[in-house]
This record gives sequence, C-alpha cells and structure tokens, in this order.
Amino acid sequence: MGKTGNIYFVGMMGSGKTTIGRYLARRLKKRFFDCDQEIEARTGVRIPVIFEIEGEQGFRRREVQVVKELTAESGIVLSTGGGVVLDPENRARLVANGLVVYLSVPPDELYERTRHDKNRPLLQVADPLGKIKELYALRDPLYREIADIVIDGAGKTAFGVARLLEKELRKRCGH
Repeated sequence: MGKTGNIYFVGMMGSGKTTIGRYLARRLKKRFFDCDQEIEARTGVRIPVIFEIEGEQGFRRREVQVVKELTAESGIVLSTGGGVVLDPENRARLVANGLVVYLSVPPDELYERTRHDKNRPLLQVADPLGKIKELYALRDPLYREIADIVIDGAGKTAFGVARLLEKELRKRCGH
C-alpha cells in the first residue's frame, strides 16, 4: 500500500467503487472518501447540476482539486469518479501516493447497473449503452496503465469483490 497506506479505487461508473471502498475502509479501519460526494459537499449541489452549469470541463477542474487534496492524506480509501483517469495529473497523483485498484466490469453489465440512475449526467443520452461502450474503450487502457491490482467484477456482488480484494491485499502486505 506504499508509504501512505492509501488505497484508490478506479473504474467505470457502476463498477462498485463506492460500495466496495466503504466496506474495505471499515474492514481496514481507514477513513473513506468518495470523490464525487466530496465535490457535492463542497459545492452544495449534485453532480448533474455542476455538469449543467459548468459543463464536464468545470466538473473535471473541481475533481483535480479534490484528488490533489485527498492524495496528500494518509491512511485513506478513496473511490474516484469514472473519468478521473482522463487527467494526467490525477493519474500521476494516484500512482505516486497509494495502491490503485481497478474494478473492471464489462459495458453490458455496467449498463444494467446504471440504467435507472438519473444522477449520472454522461448517461443522459439517447443511447446510454453506446455511451458506456465508448467511455469504456477510452478509459479501460488508462485504468489498466495505473492499476496495481485489477479485479474482475463481472457477475460478482460487491461483497464478493471486496472479499477477493482483501485476500489479494493480505498476499501483498503479508497480513
């Protein structure tokens, strides 16, 4: 887990980063943060409103600031937003300051998990499955580039993935 003891979750929306991150933080007795929730808490508005007012670019600027602050912490588990890897600065900070876990889930399953969620501005389009496939094609190589651990979350419950990850962490850290 490196000198900071931090664990960072990356992956597409709906891959289980927040659920698994929160569970793991409890098990490891670390503080948990969710990047999107931090942005909402600081702005006082939901993510879709930020997208509406500032566009994706405005949201990404805020995300870079939150990642910068949170990666300076120690002993945390951080669930990042799906697009966090698009910014080279974010990728560098995540790699330098903790263990990066990529929760990999195929696009069809991500669509099933997210299709009724109105809090995902990038999916408010005519063809959300097409959009997920497009985002996945762009982001998957970036997630893999920075990941210390890649967990295949396809067809697994959040709890099942969390248990797999715990075993992997014990192997790596000798606990």
